Amino acid sequence: MSDAYLTLDKLTLAYGDTVAVKDLDLTIEKGELVALLGPSGCGKTTTMRSIAGLLNPASGRITLDGADITRVSANKRNVGLVFQSYALFPHLTVYENVAFGLRLKGVSGKQLDDKVTASIKSVGLASFAARKPGELSGGQQQRVALARSMVMEPKVLLLDEPLSNLDARLRLEMRAELQRVQKGTGVTMIFVTHDQIEALALADRIVVMLNGGIEQIGTPEDIYNKPVSAFVADFVGFENVFALENGKLATPNGLVELSASASQVPVPAATKGLAWRPRMVILGSGPFQGTVRGTSFAGNTREYLLDTPLGPIKAEVDAALPSHAIGATLSFDLPLAAAAPLSRCR
Repeated sequence: MSDAYLTLDKLTLAYGDTVAVKDLDLTIEKGELVALLGPSGCGKTTTMRSIAGLLNPASGRITLDGADITRVSANKRNVGLVFQSYALFPHLTVYENVAFGLRLKGVSGKQLDDKVTASIKSVGLASFAARKPGELSGGQQQRVALARSMVMEPKVLLLDEPLSNLDARLRLEMRAELQRVQKGTGVTMIFVTHDQIEALALADRIVVMLNGGIEQIGTPEDIYNKPVSAFVADFVGFENVFALENGKLATPNGLVELSASASQVPVPAATKGLAWRPRMVILGSGPFQGTVRGTSFAGNTREYLLDTPLGPIKAEVDAALPSHAIGATLSFDLPLAAAAPLSRCR
């Protein structure tokens, strides 16, 4: 990989006496599309605000394209920001909304028109240039906000929960639009989201954050298939998570031996926990038993919640299989070969 384009070095961010992010280290390459992913309060938006220049660090350093921008004012960083609320001027047309920032910089005439027209075209709104925001759908307004930031040719484009105000169908369309624009322009893009599906679908790399720090950084495939901690595992759908003590599962009722099927799969020495997705649970056979507490039909699959001596277990099976009623007692197994080994389990 090339030298880092954007670097956050030992960054600590605070609101008064409350530390929101502490000693955060992160490097981002030029042209990457990176997601800051995590629950509310994890520090992802605070981190984005510091990159934008909207929050001064308590300590640490931010460098962009070889320059230290830690104390550079927001309007001189050449960093674009697309807000969750779009923040468009309702009385201006699409063209004038996109042109606004350029006009402030003194761009005019043919240069202005060429840049604005190209930017509007890049987000697929060439035929909507004369409309006002109130005449556009939510997805179209989001694209105007994107074009308005892109026309300034920022070194980094920041997006704060960019798709959260859209319905499911429009979110799918805008994911594709964001990817197309980002890959077509090569702009370095960072977006903040609490939606793991959105992050997995869009990002080149995902930074999972918790309590003001980084839990895991990796490709979508790594985050989805190889979580390193109990938090990341649960966040990406490994809903059956257990700490491991002396080679046994730690449960509310004490330590429980792994199933006999586990004897063929050695557990790495550094493993602190094991996690299974619901679809990894073998239902109908195995050494463990549970009582069906809840069931739900989900199209191609059927989901079950079991009360077991190990604690609650979530299982998912093909909907074509015979269903089980609430109160039924079922055998099940947690095959070690399918488990994700966790290096942290807290």
